[in-house]
Amino acid sequence: MHEELKLDHQICFRLYTAARLVTQAYTPLLTKLGITYPQYLVLLVLWEQDAQPVNDIAHMLMLETNTVTPLLQRMEKMGLVERHRGEKDKRQQIVCLTDKGKAMEEQAYDTIPSGMGKRLEACPLKGKDYKTLANDLDALIGTLKERHKD
Repeated sequence: MHEELKLDHQICFRLYTAARLVTQAYTPLLTKLGITYPQYLVLLVLWEQDAQPVNDIAHMLMLETNTVTPLLQRMEKMGLVERHRGEKDKRQQIVCLTDKGKAMEEQAYDTIPSGMGKRLEACPLKGKDYKTLANDLDALIGTLKERHKD
């Protein structure tokens, strides 16, 4: 067996596992709000800036539009967002938060940061460590995005 092909030598496995377990940690908190993790990500984008084109939301989440569209359709049925045609470009779909979607921001604020804090109490990473980790992951993501264009 080649040493570099061992599972414990794979950064991809660690990233995959961490992402899966972080999403799993969010699930009970999001279930209380009645949303999924991908829906939460869309809401985060819209809470930061409401009334965005579908393409911009997909770009922010680093997803394809055809992945985001069914997600938005489900969120629309839930009464969290509304979609309408752009005024300048009728081909463009603009996504806006409803009153229910806007109100959910306060519910999320009251639930998610403290809930995740409790779930991560035993983790040896603390404040500055998370910022360093975020910066390192941003650098990795940036590099991979650039290479993926080729």
